[in-house]
Amino acid sequence: MSDTGHDTPHVPGPSLWPIAFAIGVACLLLGLVISWIVAAVGAAIAVVAGFLWARDVTHDVRGEVPSIEPETRTVGDSASTGAIAAVPVDRPLPAYTRSRFLEASTLGVGAAIGAIVTLPVVGFMVLPAFTDVEEDEADLGPIENFPESEYVIASYLSNPSAGEVTRRTAFVRNNGQTDAGEPSFTILYSRCVHLGCPVQPNGPIDEEARQELENGVELRPVLAQSFGCPCHGGLYDAEGNRQAGPPVRSMDRYTFSIRNGRLVLGELYAVGNVSGTGASAQISRYPWSVPGTHVDGVEAWLYPIVPSQVTG
Repeated sequence: MSDTGHDTPHVPGPSLWPIAFAIGVACLLLGLVISWIVAAVGAAIAVVAGFLWARDVTHDVRGEVPSIEPETRTVGDSASTGAIAAVPVDRPLPAYTRSRFLEASTLGVGAAIGAIVTLPVVGFMVLPAFTDVEEDEADLGPIENFPESEYVIASYLSNPSAGEVTRRTAFVRNNGQTDAGEPSFTILYSRCVHLGCPVQPNGPIDEEARQELENGVELRPVLAQSFGCPCHGGLYDAEGNRQAGPPVRSMDRYTFSIRNGRLVLGELYAVGNVSGTGASAQISRYPWSVPGTHVDGVEAWLYPIVPSQVTG
């Protein structure tokens, strides 16, 4: 009798495609931080290597099933004199073995776990760059309300229709005029560039000189020679440069314009460092970025994706 019960387990041969796939995924994740070109190359490597890996793994399953003729056995017929009858015997077709099932299941579960872990991280890194939440300009009133060489705490509503939830605070100093005869203002955003906590001016606030203007604007003079964050000890000088503590850059600033003798705030921008003071200051200006993000130096290469939203 023939032995048809022998089952030789499938042992896949060595392959370099899993290593290439892992390298592609690593390049993809690294590229999301460093460069879109690196991310594209990594994605291409991962797709090609993954396809070839799956092709190797499923090679035996994808193979054509050979055409097998039924086995026949001859048996004697006692009712016939010397007659021999052919009795067909079915031979089992190749089956999907247990080892192949376990291998495919392991790969599938691993891929699912990898997707669950990777997708939230990728979304956290990439999606903020495509979030575009812009704020309207803010009219802080006549420039006469801002004495030269003195800071004023300006509180305003970035969206008056939405109410107090949109209230923002800026530290405004009138620097006089530049050498070109243009008005100069230093306008610092009141959020710490460490974690976004509210920064406080280090100096007495003249509450008696407080002014309440239209559209929810409030102005309070302050004798500020520096600014500090009470949350984690960040310290900035009068130009917003970091002096101590965990902040990674200078305080953010507002662009501004003068319209009909009124000071109008524009968009925020990040500052690496400020050289000089007042109207003669040289500002290293960069696109606005979230707190805790470097904008210059070697560290800036780790943060190429700059979200555009502004949070209070």
